[in-house]
Amino acid sequence: MDLNNIIFTISLLIIGYFLNQKIVKIFNKSKINILKDDQFKKPQAFHALSTYRLGGLTIFIMMSLAFLYLFFYKEIFFLEFISFCTFFFLLGFTDDLKISIKPKFRLFIMVVFLLFLIIYNELKIDRVSIEYLDNLMKIDIFALFFLCICFLFIVNGSNLIDGFNGLLGIHALIILIILFLINLFNENYNLAYVLFYISLSVIIFLKFNFPKAQIFLGDSGAYLLGTVISISTIMTNNLTPSISSFFFCVLLFYLFFEVFFSFFRKIFYVGQNPLLPDRNHLHMLIYKLLTKKHKEKIDVNYKVSIYINSAYILLIIPSLIFMNSGLFSRWYFFCLLIIYIYFYKTLNKKLNR
Repeated sequence: MDLNNIIFTISLLIIGYFLNQKIVKIFNKSKINILKDDQFKKPQAFHALSTYRLGGLTIFIMMSLAFLYLFFYKEIFFLEFISFCTFFFLLGFTDDLKISIKPKFRLFIMVVFLLFLIIYNELKIDRVSIEYLDNLMKIDIFALFFLCICFLFIVNGSNLIDGFNGLLGIHALIILIILFLINLFNENYNLAYVLFYISLSVIIFLKFNFPKAQIFLGDSGAYLLGTVISISTIMTNNLTPSISSFFFCVLLFYLFFEVFFSFFRKIFYVGQNPLLPDRNHLHMLIYKLLTKKHKEKIDVNYKVSIYINSAYILLIIPSLIFMNSGLFSRWYFFCLLIIYIYFYKTLNKKLNR
């Protein structure tokens, strides 16, 4: 890392810290209702104090500074990151501003703009490590549909697990660091630079969100991190043919399967609209179980993040060792889905007792 990079890295950390600190003070003193999360009765609410949803805004500002630096000083420019991140940030920001959009219409907007952005950026997945799917990916319509579905799973999965201090932030940071190291070791330095500075932005946010939350990510932050993870994973998969595509499925299994499992659980077991929130996701069951043992809900809130992300790290370690093995990654991915279902059912039974 040259002197310019070191200076900018230190500057970004300082700017990010004081930016978050200043914005929090301004909003708390002014008592502005805009961006304030004071809806304690909604299904996904597990906080006891009014908190501003400023995380998405501050991360977006820091990312923008990083992109400007990379463009002017490194001549690194990824239109995919800028276009996708800007759209999803703005879409989530409308909800943070309490502009009501019905779930079905929100999903429709996502799909329409996703299709446009994918076509405009000529984004594609080069391989999926399954022969018949690789052949289908040569068909433009199928490839477009497949890529759109992948984005929807990860972006909505990020928004779905965002509810406890540090849960999504730490989870996203783990994924981004792994992708950064993969690109660094494979000499994909341009993408590695982007992932490095985005990771710094997330670290600064976590300083104000974990363990005690002064700010929340909000929908804008959740959508933004989900988009960054999606774009980064697709680009890393395309740039590292020696690594099995199923390794990246393992890396994203929690975000993906949380949405997939929740969708079918709500339809077949609960009989409700799968687009509406409820309080029966895995992280919420862990929270309910912990509240029986702890009286202070604030402590339990951040402990959920520690338990889930610690378990996630332990579970993906084998895949990091055998990331070049397509056979291992494929079978291990399905093993993780079985482990998820087992723990979910076990927790559900304990709570029902």
